Amino acid sequence: MSFNDIAICSRALVRIGAHPIASFNDGSAAAEIAGMLYAGVRDALLAAYGWGFAVKDAALTRLADPPSAEFDYGFQLPNDFLRALKISTAAIGGGLGGGFGDGGAASPYQIRGQNLLCSAEQVRLTYIYQVEEETFPPHFVRALTLGLSAEFCLPITENSARAEILSKQADQEFARARQIDAQQDTPNRITRFSLIDARG
Repeated sequence: MSFNDIAICSRALVRIGAHPIASFNDGSAAAEIAGMLYAGVRDALLAAYGWGFAVKDAALTRLADPPSAEFDYGFQLPNDFLRALKISTAAIGGGLGGGFGDGGAASPYQIRGQNLLCSAEQVRLTYIYQVEEETFPPHFVRALTLGLSAEFCLPITENSARAEILSKQADQEFARARQIDAQQDTPNRITRFSLIDARG
């Protein structure tokens, strides 16, 4: 089942006893509040964890002039960037065919505005991006719905006690969604362990 922003907001509104909306511009107070809060809540939830469905890699475009004296180079972040997970670096014309690598010590970097600053000549960024709603998996939709319900509750119902309860439920659902998402990946293997080495 695919979702969109209006459907997700409508689910959240129904949970607090409000009517679903047809659009963010349907003239209702609920639609206005949902339109103001939705994108921020969605992006914050996406950026809060390294969701497998929201990870992307991209080679970054180097800026003509370095924007900082602390680093040798600046790179333009992608338009859909939300949060950096890691970078792989390479020297131009160096290494094995000038390829990217992330072995050894990590290259220091800093996100500043819409730029990534680093002293490596080439950078490939692994990052969380702004995923389209229709690709959200069900566990993320449920966590987002609960999070929106908590955010919508106070401005729509003016019930602070209920908003606090919904906030706790949203935190629990977020933890459950993270656990489900983590199960979609290969568990970390123990490659070296002292007792195994001692046994020979």
